[in-house]
Amino acid sequence: MRTERTTKRVQRAGETVHTALPVPDEIVFLLCRSIRYYRVREERIMKGRSLLLLLVFFFMSLPLLGEDVVFSLPAPRIEGGPGVTEAMNARRSTRRFTDEGLGLEEVSLLLWASSGKTADAVTGATRTVPSAGGLYPVTVYLVARDVDALEQGVWRYDYRSHALTLNKKGDLSKPLSKAAGGQVYVRTAPACIVIAADPGRTARVYGTRGETRYVHMDAGHSAQNVYLAACSLLLGTVEVGAFIDERVKSVLGLEEDETPLLIMPVGHPLR
Repeated sequence: MRTERTTKRVQRAGETVHTALPVPDEIVFLLCRSIRYYRVREERIMKGRSLLLLLVFFFMSLPLLGEDVVFSLPAPRIEGGPGVTEAMNARRSTRRFTDEGLGLEEVSLLLWASSGKTADAVTGATRTVPSAGGLYPVTVYLVARDVDALEQGVWRYDYRSHALTLNKKGDLSKPLSKAAGGQVYVRTAPACIVIAADPGRTARVYGTRGETRYVHMDAGHSAQNVYLAACSLLLGTVEVGAFIDERVKSVLGLEEDETPLLIMPVGHPLR
């Protein structure tokens, strides 16, 4: 067997002596193989780390891919138009609409009137409507079928930023009409304002009375404001309370703790 020679240091009587020891080929082969193994292993570890970093960046980017679609509304035009008493006198329930769509300025004023912000007060934002204990359990949705520059779908109104967040895409006027017993004007109106509420928010403070009375009073404040704002814009609307709650909730994609209370189709009255 051919051998390699190596050096071994031996301590003998206070002096160092170098002696040569034979090293078999098998040991040399195993040493080389071990070195090659660890190099390959290190390369695999580096590749694994690179892959891990890619996965981390991918999952970090997922929230960005699923960001909400937000549409900023123009500022509501609160000046001009008929006065409050004139709007009250002109208020009617309208069930027949023309084919004309709604403009963004009209939608802006209607939503602002329903529950918009008027000023920043000491305890928070002052709104266009009162609420028991300032709890504001009401949330307003817009079901857009024919609104200028606005994608068809269900939009959630954010009073803080006066903006809309897309809750569900598509023309949902027909499914919403079916959920309301087939009432035609829910389908033919260019848009519907839906007033929903989280009764538990008020019930946590006022108990059963808050859930069965105060929440509905809050919804009534919003609905009357929509009526008056529609009159000031020469638009028409009507309150719809006859519908199957769970179906409406499913069509609109409402939160689990939200309950639909009113549907208000809005459009240009057919004279």
